[in-house]
Amino acid sequence: MRRIPPLNSVRAFEAVARHQSFSAAANELCVTVAAVSHQVRQLEEGLGQKLLERGRQVSLTPVGHTLYPLLRDGFDQIAQAFALIGPPAEGDAIQLSTTRAFAERWLMPRLGRFNAVHPNIIVHVHASEKLADLRAESIDLAIRYGPAESAPNEQVLFEDSFIAVAGSAICPTGRQPTIQDFAGRPLLAFKWKNPRLESPAWPTWLAQASAAENFSISWYSEETLALQALERGLGPLLCSSVLIDEAIRDGRVQRLQGPALPGFAYRLVELQPTQARRSLHLFRNWLLDEAARSG
Repeated sequence: MRRIPPLNSVRAFEAVARHQSFSAAANELCVTVAAVSHQVRQLEEGLGQKLLERGRQVSLTPVGHTLYPLLRDGFDQIAQAFALIGPPAEGDAIQLSTTRAFAERWLMPRLGRFNAVHPNIIVHVHASEKLADLRAESIDLAIRYGPAESAPNEQVLFEDSFIAVAGSAICPTGRQPTIQDFAGRPLLAFKWKNPRLESPAWPTWLAQASAAENFSISWYSEETLALQALERGLGPLLCSSVLIDEAIRDGRVQRLQGPALPGFAYRLVELQPTQARRSLHLFRNWLLDEAARSG
């Protein structure tokens, strides 16, 4: 016979540990903070072990650290088991996390094609430079940008390169533009908020292009702002070939003669690659197909 503490207390502890917050756990469970605190204390008293350190921030004790991942995985498996016999999943909402630039420049121009084929599947897009905690924030899929190496729960969608482009309105007609065409204009640049990634470097590109001119650089704090400045003709920009592909295809911008610097990879990340939800399976396959088509 299994010896299991009251499930409400177990569920309350798992939610607090996952969110590292009593109030967030209470919101998820639709009960009061006092009720969650009481349930967790009830569990601690029954086990004779302290599971949480309470203070300005909630943290796990060594015993809590041992217990939490086992309970988390157990609840995930229970949810997956009921998903197998639940109602048709096409009505499920999919939670997708990615960067603002990728959402605006790659996903948005294509998402209408998915909606046309699967109108009953709702996709919520969470666009932020902050690295989302998939489990704590209930994110189904994330598209992350960085080195190509991938973990077992990740799959590389495609890799990009950094190319120099300029708005068509300021480019010469009848030929491919060169960097010399923009003497007197500033070069546009941005810095990523992720300190582990180096944003594309104009000095490297100019050296490989054997450009002798001295250019000033106009810096933007957001990649999306630099892309908007590019399309408004404020100057050339060195940016991701993936993010600018759509604008090149429709003629809004043109690629400058010159090198393509090595870039990074866009990786598809998920908690459970074998997730049974049909809607998630369909959306994941659509992303892979679109990535293959644009690669």
